[in-house]
Amino acid sequence: MAIETRGVLFEYGISLPPLALIFQFNPQEISRSRTVTVRTGNSPGSRGGYDFLSPLETARVSQGVEMQAESFSIDILLDATDAMNKGDVVATKFGVQPQIDTLRSMAEPKNQGPGGVKVLSSLGFSGTRAFERQETASVLVFAWGMQVLPVFLTGVAQKEALHLPNLMPYRATMSLTMQVIESSNPFFLADKVRQTISTAMNVATGFQTG
Repeated sequence: MAIETRGVLFEYGISLPPLALIFQFNPQEISRSRTVTVRTGNSPGSRGGYDFLSPLETARVSQGVEMQAESFSIDILLDATDAMNKGDVVATKFGVQPQIDTLRSMAEPKNQGPGGVKVLSSLGFSGTRAFERQETASVLVFAWGMQVLPVFLTGVAQKEALHLPNLMPYRATMSLTMQVIESSNPFFLADKVRQTISTAMNVATGFQTG
């Protein structure tokens, strides 16, 4: 029997409506990218960095680096077929539209409401004019496998494939683009610890098999 792998994407905070999505997630590929700008010396006779003779001198090869936040993109499939076959009332009538709307809401700006509750800016519950609203992006947590990362959802694209008679989609591919929130938050720090341990395991394995 195949093991079903699931991913989870949820808003870290109190929001109306609550924003959380659990989905089947066994991707063939995930695109992850990071850009690093290296500031090097412009002294005569050197290109791309200062001279060095030993490991103790490598710190001055570059005068500093500017690292952009990591971003990655994934495609997920939303399919209500199994739920419809089991007689799920919501899936039978609305297909995967609730999941699509949840993802779209995750990408929309929020306003701070009473008691710290976040609401969609487009609902207009803040009572202020649009140009006076203090809009913020949702802080989301994306978890899959052994990895848990805090992210901003920076892009959502949908491709609907199959529809119910009422034209609600019951199968759709969602393309998501996310930016990792790299700060002293518990999720990112925990992932750095995981990365460090994993790197040490790789080095240890290399010495054993070398």
